[in-house]
Amino acid sequence: MFQLGKTIVSEDIIEKDFVCNLSACKGACCVDGDAGAPLDDDEVKILDEIYPKVKPFLRKEGIEVIEAQGTSVKTVFGDLETPLVNGAECAYVIFDKNNTALCGIEEAYNQGEIDWKKPLSCHLYPIRVKDYSEFSGVNYEKWDICDPACSLGKELQVPVYKFVKEALIRKFGEDWYAELEKVAEHKLGN
Repeated sequence: MFQLGKTIVSEDIIEKDFVCNLSACKGACCVDGDAGAPLDDDEVKILDEIYPKVKPFLRKEGIEVIEAQGTSVKTVFGDLETPLVNGAECAYVIFDKNNTALCGIEEAYNQGEIDWKKPLSCHLYPIRVKDYSEFSGVNYEKWDICDPACSLGKELQVPVYKFVKEALIRKFGEDWYAELEKVAEHKLGN
């Protein structure tokens, strides 16, 4: 672990390699598990605002869940997340012709209907950020379903922090990311 400003960062994001391999995993991170994508208060408001523009991109099952539960849900622990269809896939998941899970929000973004790409927790994955009162913890989350992404990242020699560069800048800013690159260069001896 090392400190960058008001963040404590796991060295794994520098030392581990990762590149999503959708052809291998079929977007399992959006389908498997027992929770939706983590959200913050601002993202809940954004989802409420953009839902009418995202709705045409969603599956019938996702629309039904969102219209019954809302664009976001609060867990028993008070955390905010995206709703799930049948306790499995995210309500915003769509599937392509190869049955690969994709994000309906991101598809609306790609088509120019909205200017918000997707929840930050999805954009940052496999990095998870936990905000505390005085700092944020920035950690790599290892999940077996992402083994193909780890293999592809190793093959292409792309560390986690480079794979999620855009999302890290979105969360922490350009200056923070530039400092992260300096730390990585120093630690990896590049």
